[in-house]
Amino acid sequence: MFRIFELCGTSILAAALALSVPLAGAYAARNEIVLYAFEDGNDGAEPLASLISDKAGNLYGTTQVGGGANGYGTVFKLAPDGSETVLHSFAGGTSDGSLPEAGVIADYAGNLYGTTYGGGANGFGTVFKLAPDGAETVLYAFKGGDDGDGPFAGLIRDSAHNLYGTTLHGGASGNCTDGCGTVFKLAPDGTETVLHTFAGGSDGANPYAGVIADGGGNLYGTTQVGGTGCDGNGCGTVFKVAMNGSEAVLYNFCSRLNCADGTTPYSGLIADSAGNFYGTTALGGITRGGRIGNGTIFKLAPDGTETVLYVFPGGSHGEFPSYGSLLADKAGNLYGTAGGGANGQGIVFRLATNGNESAPYAFKGRSDGSSPSAGVIADKAGNLYGTTQGGGNNNCTGGCGIVFEIEK
Repeated sequence: MFRIFELCGTSILAAALALSVPLAGAYAARNEIVLYAFEDGNDGAEPLASLISDKAGNLYGTTQVGGGANGYGTVFKLAPDGSETVLHSFAGGTSDGSLPEAGVIADYAGNLYGTTYGGGANGFGTVFKLAPDGAETVLYAFKGGDDGDGPFAGLIRDSAHNLYGTTLHGGASGNCTDGCGTVFKLAPDGTETVLHTFAGGSDGANPYAGVIADGGGNLYGTTQVGGTGCDGNGCGTVFKVAMNGSEAVLYNFCSRLNCADGTTPYSGLIADSAGNFYGTTALGGITRGGRIGNGTIFKLAPDGTETVLYVFPGGSHGEFPSYGSLLADKAGNLYGTAGGGANGQGIVFRLATNGNESAPYAFKGRSDGSSPSAGVIADKAGNLYGTTQGGGNNNCTGGCGIVFEIEK
């Protein structure tokens, strides 16, 4: 059985808006444990996504490449004793997916669900199911047209076993060369429904992140471009899509002078019980010294008011927050990963409710990992877990990546 970590549970629609996990306590600089270093690509390489965990303490995730002779990525399991098992090695081609950029979710029977950015019968990505015995089923292969193209993000699942996600490209219309992306629903019988096609104008375009849901079944997410900010050129949005397909843009980024409110949100959202959303932008913001920042952490109130909680200044305090969504504790402190840091190899950061940011860990870029691209999860004791794209074993150029724990 799987416990819920950062919206990775089995029934998101049944659990109204809530902060991700109940952590406790404060963080200063902490010790890192490398739980696993990917070795040579045969066991997978370059994990980009967050992890989930089961009650026995096993961790599950994906690598975007590697996996034996195929090299198109893996789904892996990491046991508490540090032993890694490749549950599935993607073959690419028409019968299987390739390049899983996102992590997996799980149901109570132990089946895993996820997406691949490429591969499948049409070469435009897949939604897959992986049974506990390792048998993989392609639930849907995108056609690259009206139905979407290239699911970069992961999935959520409702109590009726429908899956929901986004595609980075494709869709029925829009001003983007390869399509502006979609929000989709996949029924248990494999029927795909496009709930919304982004047009690339005022409604946004190219969602890198997935969606979250409220108790009424409304979906919320971000697009990294589009909207009316940036003097009409579009620097990203926060959106809402209802089950009837109607879309509302809740916020347009770069709507303030010099993009003081941030620009280009690659990551998804989390929400609290009051309906406030929290996320990051990869660029923008204005530092306390008046310089253009290197990304933001923001809060969006139900009335559409956006508050910049923190601006990344670069250097030891980090820059360019990663694709991963934030993690929140019961007190409202926020956790995530970003680039930069004391060693220039990325950080795990903590933003306290008083606005002070700290780095519980700064990666060194060697055996301890580098370039974290995903968010973090936590156990009940407050230890953090995640992945880095690089570092670790040197059999890959720049390292094959690691799975890490930051001790409480």
